[in-house]
Amino acid sequence: MYTDLPLIKRYQEFLPVTEKTPLVTLGEGNTPLVQAANLPKHIGQSKLKLYFKLEGLNPTGSFKDRGMTLAISKALEAGSRAVICASTGNTSASAAAFAIKAGLCCYVLLPSGAVALGKLAQAILYGARVIALDGNFDQALDMVRQLAADCPLTVVNSINPFRLEGQKTAAFEIVDQLGAAPTHLFIPVGNAGNISAYWRGFKAYKRSGRAASTPALLGFEAEGSAAIVRGYPIAAPETIATAIRIGNPASWQEAAQAASESGGKIDSVTDAEILDAYILLARNEGIFCEPSSAASVAGLIKHCKLGTIAPDATVVCVLTGHGLKDPNTAMNLVKADLTPVPAELTRLKEVMKL
Repeated sequence: MYTDLPLIKRYQEFLPVTEKTPLVTLGEGNTPLVQAANLPKHIGQSKLKLYFKLEGLNPTGSFKDRGMTLAISKALEAGSRAVICASTGNTSASAAAFAIKAGLCCYVLLPSGAVALGKLAQAILYGARVIALDGNFDQALDMVRQLAADCPLTVVNSINPFRLEGQKTAAFEIVDQLGAAPTHLFIPVGNAGNISAYWRGFKAYKRSGRAASTPALLGFEAEGSAAIVRGYPIAAPETIATAIRIGNPASWQEAAQAASESGGKIDSVTDAEILDAYILLARNEGIFCEPSSAASVAGLIKHCKLGTIAPDATVVCVLTGHGLKDPNTAMNLVKADLTPVPAELTRLKEVMKL
């Protein structure tokens, strides 16, 4: 149910805040939970009750805003003057936006050439000091840890404890929107903080009596960066899904525990499966998400084929970021003939085959 209360205020009884905590908000949360109209039938699961949590409709276009509102608010409360993050894109956009709202300086380390243009543009326009690092995300995060140890900087990556506390609010919203917990939640896994946060949220709601049960959590890494699935860090992770191109997830242990405790698992999907799901969402449901988001749907399709999901299950797929974050993938994947046509009705009818 929609409310105009800021996210932190709405769920403050579950969050580490007091009346003295300043509120830095951009109107995050309250994202739609949209029921699938066509995809279940398309994948041969017509009885499946499938929903999509559209986290790309947060203010900066990704789920990161849920954690960032709390992380920046607490940084301001602690007297911080500057924040820093390593990012594959979405964290940088969110950190930069909330930092400028709070009047804080924001430093961003990005793996050079590995961040989608839409995300890079956001961080730059918001005024962050963006530094392209000759290395991958894991190396960037290591640099961030070292810098924060030596300099007066607050880290706002998911290693910041307030990030996951804010992100768990998505679990609260899903229960509030459905009226009960789903049987399964499918979610992309990169740095592994989000699946950990959802499990915290579902457990907290059950303890409070607001939910009678918790769902099985199934998280999906991209095959080329599936460190948790393989059981060891990957030095050079590779995947089309840049947001989850992470070879040594910071929340590895908590994520693995969350999946196990919930009765789910951490699995992987290929780039081909991710891109297939990415197109299926657009062509069947009118939903444009970034490629990494489609890992959740790719995982659902994979497990439906394996027969591990009951035909009448209630499933939520988390779509973590908006498709406009990475328009180049869409344009490169689906070739469109944009040759100009004369502004003549007869010629238009010929081209349209009317």
